[in-house]
Amino acid sequence: MEDNKSFQQQVTKIKPPTNEAKSRVRQIAAIIGSVTGLLGISGVAAVGYYAFVPPPIKRLPLSQNLISLESSVGQKILSSTQIKQDYTPLITYLETQKRPAYCGVASAVTVLNALGKGESKYQRLDQESFFNGVAQSVRSPYLVTFFGMSLDELAALVQSHNRTVEIYHASSTTLEQFRTQAKANLKHDKDFIIVNYDRSQIEQTGGGHISPIAAYSEKMDKFLILDVSTYKYPPVWVSASTLWAAMNTVDVLTKKTRGYLIVKR
Repeated sequence: MEDNKSFQQQVTKIKPPTNEAKSRVRQIAAIIGSVTGLLGISGVAAVGYYAFVPPPIKRLPLSQNLISLESSVGQKILSSTQIKQDYTPLITYLETQKRPAYCGVASAVTVLNALGKGESKYQRLDQESFFNGVAQSVRSPYLVTFFGMSLDELAALVQSHNRTVEIYHASSTTLEQFRTQAKANLKHDKDFIIVNYDRSQIEQTGGGHISPIAAYSEKMDKFLILDVSTYKYPPVWVSASTLWAAMNTVDVLTKKTRGYLIVKR
């Protein structure tokens, strides 16, 4: 494992810019000020409570274009495909996000623990220990709690744990490229894919979301998303084109499209 100093030099090029960090802080101050004026102290306390407490357990119905892994059809698709080498390590270490905006944290911890399996010096992470000293210098847990994270911020946070990360914004790739890369990735468990997508585009409730994918059905052209909001949705099979369209949406804070990461040892 490299020391923090040399590692910091490696990740400098993908760290969130200082101006953006300052902008996020100003946004927090503005929101707190507005909420304080509108809701009073008790209202502010309620907002803070919502941001920090675990989400409620409430499964939502699925649209017809999604197939639950928990259904007989979903299980049949999994058993019939050969492109699923990432499934077992990911489902073994799958984390349920502990805060409403912690989908990126839970996804990162899931993938990092799956990669670390079998490494003698690896120490298993949880959603608190994920924010070690180096990770906190990239993005603090408080900013993540209130604003989540962008694709680039997620990449920097994962890389702060001494892993190689490739960033792909949907605007700079194609559906065909994503499908080809993902298929190759899912044929072995040496690297993993995390997708950043807009839930509304796959007919789910919510906006930007992050989760790993674990399998691909070539016959049906569907990917299996292991949703880290396990209290809200089960793992689902979604068509490659629908998932791609959901990634090819703009993150309003960064003005960039969403996309995917490939995380390697």
